[in-house]
Formats: sequence, structure tokens, C-alpha cells
Amino acid sequence: MIRLGLICVFWIAGALSTTAQTADPAAAALAAANRLDTASVQLRDASSARDRVKALTETVRAYEDGLGAMRDGLRRVAQRETQLTTQLRARQKDVADLLGVLQTIETSEPPVLMLHPSGPLGAARSGMVLAEITPGLQARVDALKYDLEEVQTLRLLQQSAAKTLEEGLIGVQEARSQLSAAIADRTDLPLRFVQDPVRTAILLSSTETLTGFADGLSEIAGGEEVVLRTDINDRRGALALPLQGLVIRGYGEPDAAGIARPGLLVAARPRALVSAPTAATIRYLGPLLDLGNVIILEPQSGTLFVFSGLAEVYGEPGQVIPEGTPVGLMGGATVQADAILSLSGEGAGTDRTETLYIEVRMDNSPVDPETWFQTGRGG
Repeated sequence: MIRLGLICVFWIAGALSTTAQTADPAAAALAAANRLDTASVQLRDASSARDRVKALTETVRAYEDGLGAMRDGLRRVAQRETQLTTQLRARQKDVADLLGVLQTIETSEPPVLMLHPSGPLGAARSGMVLAEITPGLQARVDALKYDLEEVQTLRLLQQSAAKTLEEGLIGVQEARSQLSAAIADRTDLPLRFVQDPVRTAILLSSTETLTGFADGLSEIAGGEEVVLRTDINDRRGALALPLQGLVIRGYGEPDAAGIARPGLLVAARPRALVSAPTAATIRYLGPLLDLGNVIILEPQSGTLFVFSGLAEVYGEPGQVIPEGTPVGLMGGATVQADAILSLSGEGAGTDRTETLYIEVRMDNSPVDPETWFQTGRGG
């Protein structure tokens, strides 16, 4: 009777659900691998493209998207495997009891099975209970088998992901190198002005703040400057951020030192590509104060987009660049495949080690960048 009671409890408790409501983590990781394969094809085709800068930019973004998806997919895979392993360990005692009961039933002689303390009626009732429980027991066995197979599949997927990641990381490095060379060779961009190196040097040596430098930008243009007649005010609030990242500090929010800055701080992955969110004139690019490399874009008269913290910057002051044009790369060491795999079980964002500061200035005053950019925070 004790064994029969254990079977009843085990059956009534019900099987743990093995069909998640969200997308299958393994399928997500495999889809990410396919995206990396697509990026490798784009890299191969970019060499013969008419606009190599555009083709290589799309290739780098495809690699970044695929690698990001692979990271997220592997993180979900690792979390799912941990969840299943924990569940299976917690069910070890119940599984052992179930197997013991089934083994007892299978090895018992028919006359023994017919004996019951309550006589033939009790034996008949017990037989009816077992008949009703048998489908439930089978369902538990099937669920257990499914979970074990899923754990094995997830572990094999993680093992095979190393090669895919390695190829993707090599591909994105090659794409970045080719992109840098293609931008350096570009000669088809119009110029609004030519930078005066003497005035630029004077402004850099005399400025003490980003505000002071931004206010003095008109002084570094040599000769007559072409008037800018574009108007993008109708796109306010709809512009994409210049790179893939997460906003970690908003406009006017104090940092760890208690200093509040009139801009956004965006966490990004090492070597992330930074692009112009709209067509604009490059007003300045290069080192500035303690901000690292800075690029300042003028999308329309009286409006400046300031990006600081880049490791590399592309272009020349005075160039008018199309929307989506790469303007630089973030710093940081190139992440290796084993490092990504070691981070796969941790929370999202743990590999976003670089930060880009974004400031928007209108008529020489800072405004909240979230009134211009889509940040995913309701801005």
C-alpha cells in the first residue's frame, strides 16, 4: 500500500512542463549561427560591390547582429540546461521510487498481485487504480526522457558553438579592416568647409570644456563655408542610436563620482561600429580633453551630435556624410570565443565593457538626447 500511495502522489503531482512558452533556446542559437553564415557571404561579395563602404558597413553590422544573437542564444541555452539539470536532480528521489515500484510490479508473481488485505474487492479496486495511473506514469517517463534528451542536445550545441563563434569573430575583424581601408580610400564625399589647422590647434589649446569647444567650432573653418539648408526636426525622437548598446545613464543623471552630465552613456561591446544616425557634416574628429576620441556631427544648422569615447574615428572635418556612414569604432580588446562561452550563463550585458557618451546641442545649449534618439527607455 505504501508503494501504491507513492505512485498516486507521484502521478497526481503532475509532470513538470517541458514546453516553454518562449522560443526554443537551441533554435535561437542555431538561427544566430545562420545569421553569421549570411554575414560571411556578404563579406565575400563586398569586394566586388560598387559601393564598398556601404557593403562593408552592412557586413560589419550583420556580423555584430549575428554575434550578439549567438551570445544571447548561448546564454539562454546555458540557463535552460541549468534549469533542467536542477529539476532532474530535485526529482531523483521520486524517479528512484517510481522505478522501484515499476520493478516490483514487473517481477511480482501473478498470485502475489492478487493478494490484498481487504480481500478480492480491495484487490479489484487496486487494479482499477493502477489501470488509471498507468497513462500518467507513462507520461512522466516520457517527460523525463524528453528532458534528458534536451540536456544532451543543449550540451552538444554549446560544444559545437566554439567553432562557429571563432569563424564569426575572424570574419568581423576582417570586415572591420576592409571597411577602414575603404573609408580611407573614399574620395566622393562633398565638402562644406576645409579645416584650418592653426585655428583648430588654438581652439584645442584654449578650451577647457566640451561646451567651450562646441561653441568655438565655427572658428576652425577656413575660407567660405557652404550654408547648410537641411531640416530634420520632423525626425526628433525617431533616430536610431549610433551603435548597438544599452543606455546605462540618462540625461542629467549623476555618475559614480556624483557628476551629472547633460548626455547619455551607452554601454557597448568592444570594437562596436559607430555610425552617423542621419546625414550630417563632420565638424570635428579626434582627441579632445579627457574624453578620448570625439566626433562632432552637424545634421542641421544649430544642432550638433557629440559622440565621445571612441578608439578610432573615420572621415575628415568638413565632409558631408550620408546617413549610416561609419564614423568610428569603440575600443576594447577583441573578445575570443572561449570568453563568450564562459559568459554564456551570465546575465545579458556583462560583455558590454565600452561606453559611448552622446550629447545633443541645439543653439549652443545641451538638450536631452532621448528627445532625438530611440533608446528603448520610453525616450
